[in-house]
Parts: sequence; C-alpha cells; structure tokens
Amino acid sequence: MFSKGVAVVAITRQGVETALNIKRVLDVEGLKISVFAPKKYIQLGVCELDGKFGDFIKENYGKLDAIVAVMATGIIIRAVAPFVESKLSDPAVIGVDVTGRFVISLLSGHYGGANDLAKLIAKGIGAAPVITTASDSLGKQGVDELAKVLHLTIVNPKSLVPVNAAVVNDECVVLVLVGDVKIPVEGINGFEIKRANSNVEAVKLVSSYDAGAIVTRESLKNGVSVKPFTVLRARRIVVGLGCRKDSSCEHLVEAVHAALKTAGLSAGRIDQFVSVDIKRDSAAMLNTAKLFDIPLEFLSVETLRNLSHPDLSPDSKLVQEKIGVGGVCERAALIIAGKNSKLILKKTKLNGTTVAIAEGK
Repeated sequence: MFSKGVAVVAITRQGVETALNIKRVLDVEGLKISVFAPKKYIQLGVCELDGKFGDFIKENYGKLDAIVAVMATGIIIRAVAPFVESKLSDPAVIGVDVTGRFVISLLSGHYGGANDLAKLIAKGIGAAPVITTASDSLGKQGVDELAKVLHLTIVNPKSLVPVNAAVVNDECVVLVLVGDVKIPVEGINGFEIKRANSNVEAVKLVSSYDAGAIVTRESLKNGVSVKPFTVLRARRIVVGLGCRKDSSCEHLVEAVHAALKTAGLSAGRIDQFVSVDIKRDSAAMLNTAKLFDIPLEFLSVETLRNLSHPDLSPDSKLVQEKIGVGGVCERAALIIAGKNSKLILKKTKLNGTTVAIAEGK
C-alpha cells in the first residue's frame, strides 16, 4: 500500500517541524515520503511547495496514495473538494494541526487507508488520532474495510452505503463465500458467515437477511434480491518461493510468515505457492506447502525467463549464473497470479530464502 508515495505538506514554520517528525515516523515504516513547504521555510529534507496548497492538490491529487496536510482542516477541505470522486479512487487525506496534537482522518478512511495511516502517525508523534467513520467508532467493520484488508475488489460500489448502514445499525448482515474462495473469517465483526456453492445460491441467502456481501471469483449476473448486497471479487494471492539447498522447512516457514506480516496478509488468504522446477524435490518447499496446506506449483526456467513485468526487481547475477534466470520468486508469483497481476511484496530475503507475493485481478 502507498506505493505511489505519501506527501506531507506544511505551510508554516512550526508546521514544517511537525511534518519532519511525521516523515521520521513513516521512514521507519519504509514508506516513500516527501515533505513540501513554502520556499522561506525550506530546510534539509524539505522540498519547495511551488505555489499555493490548492495548486499542489490540483497537480498531485491523482498521483499520490496519501496526502498529509499540516494545517487547518478548512484549508484542506476547500483545496480537495473540487477533486473528490470516490472512496475507491481518492487518495487518503489526513489533517494534522501545526503543533502535532491531533491527526485527523478526513478522506478515504477505509479503502484508501487514511484511518490506519492516521493511527500510525499519531502513535509515532504522540498525538491523538481522530477517526470519525461510524463503523470504527462502534468497533465494527464496513464492507470497504473488509475489501481493503482481505484484498477484494468491490464490484458494485454504490451498494456500500446501504450495506454499511445495516452493519452500523446492528441489522442482520451476512457475508457469503462462494465456492472455493479462501477468506480468513477470524476477526470479522458484524457479519454472519455463510458458504454457498454458486452465486445464485448466495443471492438467495442474502434475501433472508437485511443486507449482505458476497465474495466470489465469478461474475455475478444471475439472481435477484430485494436486499442490498455488495459483490466482492476475490483477487488471487500467490506466494513465490526461493531457497538454497541447505535451507530448512523452518527457515522457509519463518520467511513466509515474515512476508505475510509485512504485506498485511494472513496465511488463510494464500491461494498458491510457486517456485522453479529445479526445486521440485526440495524437502523445505514440499514440507512448507504441506504445513500450510496450500498447493505448490513449479515453473520451468524458460517460462520464468520469458516474463517481462515492470514490478520485477533487478536481476541477480548470481542466480542468473546458477540457474539461467535472474530471479525466481517474483517472476513465479506474477505468472501464476495471472493477467494484470502485480507484486504487493517484492522479494524479501531471510535465512537463505526469498519470498515474494503477487496479487491477480
């Protein structure tokens, strides 16, 4: 998340000090951060704010994942208002007072990650997070929050208002999992969990509740329900693996858990493991797949070599010399995740193993 970057903007001298404190917090998290301020307040680590804050928003609103504005909320609201489109596409927008006492999630709280980012910043600078979304205030999860956490695509976003309203108002709401979709249900609040063999059966189930959400891999075209429901398409999550000959199952399991934690995923969300076919007899890989109870597939070196993708890390000369391709885990994960896939975690190294995670559409 936040792969396009986070801009922290301040317009006063004191605000710049707070902005730099925020940058230090987010740098630790490995996020791509840039701080902007008027020329007269520039210091080391601060870029020049060319023009007014409104001009900055006009130029960068669609180019950033998050905007943290250290200034009065009225200024922020007036600047972003003309560009607000949808909670599914707007960047996270956060307001922070110049002294750093309050961190306010203003826009795209759930799907855009503003709520989580506000809490992270607040904890780091010793401020109070201000989260006003109803579901959070009541300790419940909205459908858009579930979609973000579980890597689901919201097919019919207009349904979010009535379904989330049902959740907030303690109505009977169902979450229906269709077919073989893998969704970890532990910790999901406000929904009764059901399974269905088909989309048609899922729609009929929703009709028995006040509202619902249906998680499916297929297009939902059949069936009519008088109750509001959100269609969530499950994205394919694939974990690419690589390891040395002397790597143990314990090492690989530890690496997978570490990668999942970094990506904010649970093991129950993985659809498949994949590696290169020269590892077909690797006890570490076979035992790891068995331990997680997740299918493991192997691809040929030629198949891996033929992949071209903008997310790929630079080739490793050592790996290229050993097996004939400059990288395994990223390439393998992207191929199995399918068309239009992307890396949600580039290769990470631990104890002689490499792990990467790709997400399909």
